[in-house]
Amino acid sequence: MNAVLKKLILKRFRSIPSGTIDFENPTFLVGRNGSGKSNLVDAFAFLAELMVSPLRAALERRGGIMSVRSQTSERSYPPNLGLCAIFGPISGAVTGGRYAFEVRALPNYGFDVVREQCIVNLENGSRHWFDRTLSGFHSNVRGMDPASEPSALVLPVIGGDVRFASVVRALSGIRTYSIEPGRLRQMQDPDSGTSLKPDGSNAASVLQEIERQSPEEIERICDLLASVVPNTRRVKPIKHGNKLSLEFTQEWGQKERLEFEAFNMSDGTLRALGLLVAVFQRPTPTLLALEAPEATIHPGALGAILDLLLNASERMQVVVTTHSPEVLDAKWLKARNIRIVEWTDGASRIAPLAEASRRALHDHLMGAGELLRSNALDAEPLFDDPNAVAPGELFEALA
Repeated sequence: MNAVLKKLILKRFRSIPSGTIDFENPTFLVGRNGSGKSNLVDAFAFLAELMVSPLRAALERRGGIMSVRSQTSERSYPPNLGLCAIFGPISGAVTGGRYAFEVRALPNYGFDVVREQCIVNLENGSRHWFDRTLSGFHSNVRGMDPASEPSALVLPVIGGDVRFASVVRALSGIRTYSIEPGRLRQMQDPDSGTSLKPDGSNAASVLQEIERQSPEEIERICDLLASVVPNTRRVKPIKHGNKLSLEFTQEWGQKERLEFEAFNMSDGTLRALGLLVAVFQRPTPTLLALEAPEATIHPGALGAILDLLLNASERMQVVVTTHSPEVLDAKWLKARNIRIVEWTDGASRIAPLAEASRRALHDHLMGAGELLRSNALDAEPLFDDPNAVAPGELFEALA
């Protein structure tokens, strides 16, 4: 599958003062602890949340606009928070487009939307667009004049309109995960199971929903789990009163069999299950961002996890954060799939590989994992970086 999200432009989002990230499918974000990988993943989560929650609520869940807006002493950086998602084909008729917004902070932790723009390009060469500024709302769609508060976004309000609905569906379908084995180990409150929570804490409900919609996928999950955790033949949700838990069945020999509940299973087993449920959940995410999927998983089982992610990229866009050489040892990983996240001068920077690193991978002199072990997996130099974002590039000029 081609990348739904082709490019993400960030302006003063958390630790990232400015940056443009081009995406392949899959894309691996490689960086040290504290470099800003999680902040970039949160940009995905932020976009998805804005499609279903008010902007104020999304900001407050992150500590308010002053916590989300990047703090920097550099005067050259614009003062406002802004994001722009440039997307590729997202439906039969939509060939691409962009969605962008810019928010300014006001006294007493207030804020308002300075500008918001959505452009939808169609296969027949036409386009639908709206451009909302502080002075008013403009669109080439006749009769569209939504009421909006200065501190609210317009797209979620008009997302029911057929001309913009595909953008809302694509962005709201983004899912981000940092699987916490301890949450899968606990008793779980049942829910609809239509979306795995970011920490995996409703995995039992999601398994139930997968089995309801696609029973054959449960067999695939069990087969893949067995490749990561030998002798594990089945996992299923079980009820304890008004709670759900997970039961694992292990088999060996001819008749040997044991059942274990989740509280008896290792972190690696539960993390692997969380990753599997994230990939096979229904409905399928448009973009799946996974933080450190290799954590607590034996290096010998990483091959199965990487195969899972590669196969998942055929059905959805996949973004992975890592600092593991073992993950980067995947033979199919190319320079175009890797972005370096680094902490420089008090800010996060995301860049493609340096020319020397790209050449080493292209000529098969060293793998990406070997380069990382040798501290030679380098980012493109800042002064050669074509990804510097100038103010105003969040938005497209409209005739």
